Amino acid sequence: MRFFILSLGCPKNTVESEGIRELLLAAGHSLSAAPHQADLLIVNTCAFIDAARQESLEALREFGEGKRPHQYLVAAGCMPELYGAQMASMVPSLDGFIGTRRWSEVPDLVRTLEAAKGATSPISLPGQAPPPSLTHPVPRRCPGLATAYVKIAEGCDAPCAFCTIPQIKGPFLSKPKEAILAETGHLVDQGVQEIILIAQDTTAYGLDRGERDALPTLIEEMVRSAPSLPWLRVMYTYPQRITPSLVEVMSCHRQVVHYLDMPLQHAHPEVLRRMHRPRDTERVRSIIDQLRAAMPDIALRTSFIVGYPGETEAEFSALLEFMEEQAFDRVGIFAYSQEEGTLAALLPDQIPEQIKADRYRQAMELQQRISLKRNRLFIGRQLEVLVEGVGDGISVGRSYRDAPEVDGMVIIDAELPVNEFASVRITEALEYDLIGYPD
Repeated sequence: MRFFILSLGCPKNTVESEGIRELLLAAGHSLSAAPHQADLLIVNTCAFIDAARQESLEALREFGEGKRPHQYLVAAGCMPELYGAQMASMVPSLDGFIGTRRWSEVPDLVRTLEAAKGATSPISLPGQAPPPSLTHPVPRRCPGLATAYVKIAEGCDAPCAFCTIPQIKGPFLSKPKEAILAETGHLVDQGVQEIILIAQDTTAYGLDRGERDALPTLIEEMVRSAPSLPWLRVMYTYPQRITPSLVEVMSCHRQVVHYLDMPLQHAHPEVLRRMHRPRDTERVRSIIDQLRAAMPDIALRTSFIVGYPGETEAEFSALLEFMEEQAFDRVGIFAYSQEEGTLAALLPDQIPEQIKADRYRQAMELQQRISLKRNRLFIGRQLEVLVEGVGDGISVGRSYRDAPEVDGMVIIDAELPVNEFASVRITEALEYDLIGYPD
């Protein structure tokens, strides 16, 4: 059977989609380059917020409308995990569904679909999901890719009032260290130039096993076991779990890029209290100071939610002041989304959509000014850039300051080899991107 996978949502979904692909290939199926050539259409869905759910539903319905009689349409991932059999009413043309906790059983689902050909309702696997396994059943292959995500844990135990992830992913579970090291080595052997560590909270790694501050030790073992890996990047850190050990490991090992993603969500203690997030903003300031003292060139990324229930003008102003004070290199701004089943959805003083949109605009405009100012500091400097695309006389890539998809890029005035590093002299700065030439 020929299959086509559309992966939506975050990098954690990307890793699962790669796992689904390898499992189906190992089971004797073949990958199709286009949906119309496939017998099996799989949409790995995202259900984090309403916009993500709508994107997933639109993709499923679009595939469903164009589906031919011999084709199967399967919804995978977060939406089936959250909604189960309700998916049938959301997407009438659906043939099967499988949740994020059972993606490793996708070959079984395909066999069930083939055996039940002509079924009038979507097929799912019977019984309860088995205990989750974070080890890929089949070694991952990333042909032609310079960057690969490595998921070091699954699930989340954080009590954030606005978030549906614990409902979807379940409790926090760390991947065995040996499996992470083996996976990293396998990827590096394939020519991967950048490994990005991901989880719902990478700094919680090992806590479920009673290990405190285990992330720095893991990083040390990763760089020791893969000395030829050029870049190791850390994403999704919980600010209050950024320890002196982590700062030291990042600053001491050349392979660990001086970049850290630490979603703060807000900067006013009362909003953070309503979010069920740590509200010691002075400690956050201290952590940022420690990071910048140890790595003066560090690029810091964070994310903020505007329009959270009860957010006053004074609380929003405090957020803007904090953004200006700290001058983060990268910031993701999100207008609060009222998600069914979360504590925040029940809070009084829900903010009108127009006010949320206005606060989103104000925060984005402020960050654009900050980002442009930060980028201008690099004019005249040389940066190592991982080239990812080429054509029409230019190349595009990323420096250590840029994570894939969420950050900016470096535009290079020359055609250079893809998936290789180039030394680039920066000549111009934009709000998000840099421009330069090979040095």
